Amino acid sequence: MAETDTATISTLIVDDEPLAVERMRVICDQLPMVSVVGTASDGTQALDRIAELSPALVLLDLTMPEVDGLSVARALADQPDPPAVIFVTAHDNHAVEAFELDAVDYVLKPVEKDRLERAIARAVARRGGKRDGGRDVQWLEELWVPHRSELVRIGVGEVGRIDAERDYVRLHVGSGDAARSYLLLQTIAGLEARLDPERFIRIHRSVIMQRDRIRGLRHDGLGVWSVETEDGDMVRIGRTYLANVKAMAGR
Repeated sequence: MAETDTATISTLIVDDEPLAVERMRVICDQLPMVSVVGTASDGTQALDRIAELSPALVLLDLTMPEVDGLSVARALADQPDPPAVIFVTAHDNHAVEAFELDAVDYVLKPVEKDRLERAIARAVARRGGKRDGGRDVQWLEELWVPHRSELVRIGVGEVGRIDAERDYVRLHVGSGDAARSYLLLQTIAGLEARLDPERFIRIHRSVIMQRDRIRGLRHDGLGVWSVETEDGDMVRIGRTYLANVKAMAGR
């Protein structure tokens, strides 16, 4: 990717709202590591400008007419040396898809200078090498979840249990006094498909467990089994998933 000099990251701003573009420009002008090389007002124009300008970073709106931000990111993912992408959006319900496309970050509107600066710092830090040494990432390693006025990054290794709550999942992170939970707009089946089955196992239609957080199995009688977690909790195993869980335990 082209750079205007070694101290800045060449950046294309993509948004179909002129006021949003102007706000992004104003913020970027205050960040010494950023050099704005152009703007685009829709996805098609964005792809043309990227081909023309070879920016190292794209600040990409998600919701645009016809060709949206996710479609642009998918097109870029097929390129041999794509620019880094930071999604900038008013919507928090595409964070899983965004991360799957290897986006650097996911910034919610209205954009604050400090938040955008942190995101761009990640993009700058990533320059000079591809994520994971250029290896294709098949399974999710991190999740972005809404928390107050932004999205926070959680490593999947921190997630001990996932519970279904209608169209959402609740991620249980940490243990004891440090335990906390986050809601993510994602079905449990959709999230299960993106999690490494060597690390996570579904034990019930509404529960996924991290394998390392399972201490043992307990037979409660009448064919009913439960998982004992490292915190001492007992979580019932659904009959549909019992054989798979037993196979994990070598039974």
